[in-house]
Amino acid sequence: MFKRVLVANRGEIAQRIIRCCLDMGIECVAAYSKADENELYVPFATESICIGDAPAVDSYLNKERIISAALCTGCDAIHPGYGFLSENAEFARMCEAYGVKFIGPPADVIEKMGVKAAARELMVAAGVPVVPGSDGAVADADEAREVADRIGYPVLIKASAGGGGRGMRRAYSAEEIAPMFDQARAEAIACFGDGELYVEKLVENPKHVEVQVFADTRGNVVHLGERDCSIQRKNQKMIEESPCTRITPELRERMGADAVKAARAAGYVNAGTVEFVMDADNNYYFIEMNTRIQVEHPITEMLFGIDLVREQIRVAAGLSLGFKQERIHPRGHAIECRINAEDPSNGFAPSPGKVDLVHLPSGNGARVDSTLYSGCEVSPFYDSLIAKVIVWAPTRLEAVRKMRRCLEETVVSGIDTTLEFDLFILFHGQFLRGNYNTGFIDEYMGDLLDLEKQTTEIQAMTDGE
Repeated sequence: MFKRVLVANRGEIAQRIIRCCLDMGIECVAAYSKADENELYVPFATESICIGDAPAVDSYLNKERIISAALCTGCDAIHPGYGFLSENAEFARMCEAYGVKFIGPPADVIEKMGVKAAARELMVAAGVPVVPGSDGAVADADEAREVADRIGYPVLIKASAGGGGRGMRRAYSAEEIAPMFDQARAEAIACFGDGELYVEKLVENPKHVEVQVFADTRGNVVHLGERDCSIQRKNQKMIEESPCTRITPELRERMGADAVKAARAAGYVNAGTVEFVMDADNNYYFIEMNTRIQVEHPITEMLFGIDLVREQIRVAAGLSLGFKQERIHPRGHAIECRINAEDPSNGFAPSPGKVDLVHLPSGNGARVDSTLYSGCEVSPFYDSLIAKVIVWAPTRLEAVRKMRRCLEETVVSGIDTTLEFDLFILFHGQFLRGNYNTGFIDEYMGDLLDLEKQTTEIQAMTDGE
C-alpha cells in the first residue's frame, strides 16, 4: 500500500480524498495554490505545499510543479480527483516516468477514451449502442454537412477532446452547420487546445444516464448501477439521483452489461463512468466515458455502501476489487444537490466573495461534502461548486423529503447560491413524478425563478402530502 499520497486538486474533492487516505492510515500532502492557502482542506492533510499562483495554469494545471511537489514531499502516488489533470494522459505518463503512481486508469486508456471520436469507433467495434453519426472526426464544415444530411437533423457538432459541455453546438438545418462548426472548433481550441470535431444525431431532451464502472488489474470489471443526471443547465449537472425512475430491472441489467463491455473494450482500470443518453422509448446510446471519479460519486456510495475513493487507491496499489458483481446490490434511493456560488436571478452569474455564516445539515442518511466555513472566501479563479448535499432513504419520496429538509436547514450567507433554486426543483411536479429530461431547466426556468409562485405552490404541496 502507498505510504504517502499527493492530492492534486482543491475544494471538496481534495477534502474527500484526504479523509479517505487518513482513514486508510496513509499520509497525504495537500497541494494548493496561493489563492487556496486558507482553504479548509489544507491544514487537515499530513503536510501541505504551495504549487503556484492563483490561475490554474500556474498551479493545478502545472504538471511539472505537481510532480516536483510529489517528489520533494516523498509521495509515492498522486490522486488527481476530478477536473484539472485527472483526464490528462501526458500527466499520467509523467507520473509513471518519475516513479509516482497515478491513481486512475493507464495513460493510453485516458488518451483512447478522451478522444470522443476514437472512443465512439471503439464502442461500435465492441457492440455497444452509439448515437448515429460520423465515422470518426470530420475535416471541415462541408464534411459535417454531408454527415448531417445523411443521418438527419438536428445534429450535435462535438469536440473530440471535449467534456463538460464545452466545444458543442447544435445545428437544426444545413444553413446552421458552417457557423456552428466554426463556433464549436473555436471553443474546442480555446478549452482543450484541440479543434478536432465529429458529428452525431442530436437526441433532443433525453435522459442523461451514467453507469459507474470499476476495474482492477486482474481482469475484474463490475458496474455499480446507474445515476440519472438529467437535471442540467447548459450541460452542467445540478441534481443527480439513483436509481433512475424510468429504468426497469431488465433495462438496468442490459445497460450495466454494456457499460462493462465498454470498459473491457478500453482495457480500463480503476474507477470510470460510461455515459448514455436515453430517448423517450428507452433506447440508450453511448456518448462518452469519463476516466476519473465523478462529482456525483457519493450517491453510488450511499446506495451500495462502498467507498469508491478507497477502492481507487487499493486498485492503484495493485490489489483486487473488494467486491464481486453478484455480491453487490443497491439499497434504497439517493439524491445529490450541487450548491454553486452563482446567482440564478442574474443568469447564474458567479458569486465569489466572503461567506459570513455557514450552517450545514446533518442527520441520519445525510452527508455534506464541502470545505465551507464561516468567514471563508469563495475564490473567483475556479469552479463555482462550493458544496454537495447528499441524502439516502429507503424510498425516493422519503429521499426527496429528506433533501428538502437538508436544503432548508442549510445556511450560506454573504454570497448568492443555487440553494433555493435546487429546493424549488424538489417541489416541482415533473421532478416528483420522475418525468424529466435534460430540457427540464430550460422548460421550467421561469417557474423556478418566480419566488412568489414557488412559495405558494410549495405551501399547497406540503399541505397535501
